[in-house]
Amino acid sequence: MYLPILLAAALAGNLNLYFIDVEGGQSTLVVTPSGQTLLVDTGFADPPGRDARRIQAAMKDAGVEKIDYLLITHFHADHIGGFLELQKRVEIGTIIDHDKITGSDAGVVRPFNAFVPVRKKVKQHIVAKLGDKLPLTGVDAVIVSNGGDALKQPLPGAGERNDACGKTKELRAHDVVENPRSTGFKLQFGAFRFLDLGDLTGKPLYALACPNDLVGPVDLYLVPHHGNDDVADATTYAAFKPRVLVVNNGEDKGGGVDFLSAAHAFAGVEDVWQLHKSGLRGAKNFPDDHIANVDESTSHWIKVVAHEDGSFVVTNGRTGESKTYASASSRKATR
Repeated sequence: MYLPILLAAALAGNLNLYFIDVEGGQSTLVVTPSGQTLLVDTGFADPPGRDARRIQAAMKDAGVEKIDYLLITHFHADHIGGFLELQKRVEIGTIIDHDKITGSDAGVVRPFNAFVPVRKKVKQHIVAKLGDKLPLTGVDAVIVSNGGDALKQPLPGAGERNDACGKTKELRAHDVVENPRSTGFKLQFGAFRFLDLGDLTGKPLYALACPNDLVGPVDLYLVPHHGNDDVADATTYAAFKPRVLVVNNGEDKGGGVDFLSAAHAFAGVEDVWQLHKSGLRGAKNFPDDHIANVDESTSHWIKVVAHEDGSFVVTNGRTGESKTYASASSRKATR
């Protein structure tokens, strides 16, 4: 049905990313230049079918009909809840996750126990391991955090000492069990680099940044844990040197007051885009033209089209307006 659109997207040779509004959970659709699909997380189960429909809408816009790979960063309900409904509607080829849970937190156990029987129905299940490459063609995507651990050796282009380490106190993760177990990855398409760490917080997050940066600089960074205050410390941003941040917050979930205040001052960050305007008292939101949803009555996405030379375009689904970011090499050449 959408084959002509798919072929056009593939021939364009671009990487497309949709940051889907699931009201403060995560669901990110990645469409590679060859037309392969990677969906990262599935949002909530409730209201029934809402987030599955929103994922389908993004798929339709991208001209794709199936999910080749579904990466589940971790097993909280705002990340796996939409899976049961989505798999009824959309073909899913392979699931990638860290396999099991630890502890007895009901916030993890209930959604996980609902998830596992249906996971068995999917054709293939891959248990993530640090350093593994995601099986995608035309891009290079490597797992940098998983199961409470982080890379021990720097990726190519990384390894620089982080002078920000030790200047602030490591922030304690709000959730100390499942969030720090998030499966995170760095994806590179030509000169463009994208980092998605799920809800990674606490020691594994800092291990990627201190004392040396193990990830390397990135162009686009999906802020971990929906921009809650446990990711407000500037240390990790100093390590990864992101040019643009995306915050997958909801109106009253994520988008923490401390984080948003700190984000206005992160060195080297050119722009911050929010999926929702934060309704938290005292929240220092970014301008409305950088916010996809100003209230909960809409469900607009943020779309990014990345080019092999490292340049990329961010589009606000609410306004239809776009902003182009030149490649990092072009920026250096014009200084």
